[in-house]
Amino acid sequence: MSTVPASRSARPSARLVLVTATAALTAVTATACSTSSSPKTHGAAATGSGSGKTIQVVAAENFWGSIASQLGGSHVKVTSIINNPDADPHDYEPTAADARTVAGAQYTIVNGIGYDAWADKLLAANPGSGRTQLKVGDLVGIKPGGNPHRWYSPDNVHQVIEKITADYKKIDPADASYFDQQKTTFETKTLAGYNKLIADIKATYAGTPIGASESIVTPLSDGLGLKMLTPETFLDAMSEGSDPTAKDKATIDQQIKNKKIKIYVYNSQNSTPDVQAQVKDAKAQGIPVATVTETLTPAGATFQQWQTTQLQGIEQALAKAAGK
Repeated sequence: MSTVPASRSARPSARLVLVTATAALTAVTATACSTSSSPKTHGAAATGSGSGKTIQVVAAENFWGSIASQLGGSHVKVTSIINNPDADPHDYEPTAADARTVAGAQYTIVNGIGYDAWADKLLAANPGSGRTQLKVGDLVGIKPGGNPHRWYSPDNVHQVIEKITADYKKIDPADASYFDQQKTTFETKTLAGYNKLIADIKATYAGTPIGASESIVTPLSDGLGLKMLTPETFLDAMSEGSDPTAKDKATIDQQIKNKKIKIYVYNSQNSTPDVQAQVKDAKAQGIPVATVTETLTPAGATFQQWQTTQLQGIEQALAKAAGK
């Protein structure tokens, strides 16, 4: 699989217009205060139970931030830097406020795998004394060049849950039992719908051939036991913002025309003319279409609300294709 660049060519989806804060990043030191009043902040202040400590957490992306906030409950304050559906995590330009937030963080979560290289630079420019860092790619063993969309892998999501909880307990050992309880509740109750949908889809539709618009769908397809027929080179090109080959487009056209794929799944936040044409052709052939997005949609949704809605759409498309 081709390497995901730190800054890829422009995608047709809308973007935030952000000011590059290079000078600010180098000027801000680790003693800078955290942005507790930031609208990006999630979670509540400690309620007086246990140590009364509140861990300052910064996540590069809101899908990891949502999980971190729910696992930490009243003992964390989580700020997600990417928290707008119109922002592209691949080539985001951090602001001075982001630098101040990172400088005050006790715990940081970045995706890695070349997906958010800007976050590495932000952390390096604002070193924190004793700060704990989680890079998801390192945790799950995916190196740069591999598929970076690990939040779409159910197995990787559960690995991240375990790691975040373990890190919270190390940072705030006095509240270890609280974090254990939060994790148990999150995995058995909060994610119950998410887990059930994954299990049901896998049990009912494993092996079903599907098509997709980009590599963001691949980890989910693997987790659901579905068979991805779209050429990997096309999936990577679309994810990276580069032009797909004529050969790949012809292959997909034939897969749709001959109904070799049973459903088509596309990222609605990156709907290029090529993807729009494929969606149109799939619908014309009676092939059900489902959508996913790169970041939390709507912006205020939790990880489980977002993922469950998308899984329901995929399950409905599979049911329609199978006639059951």
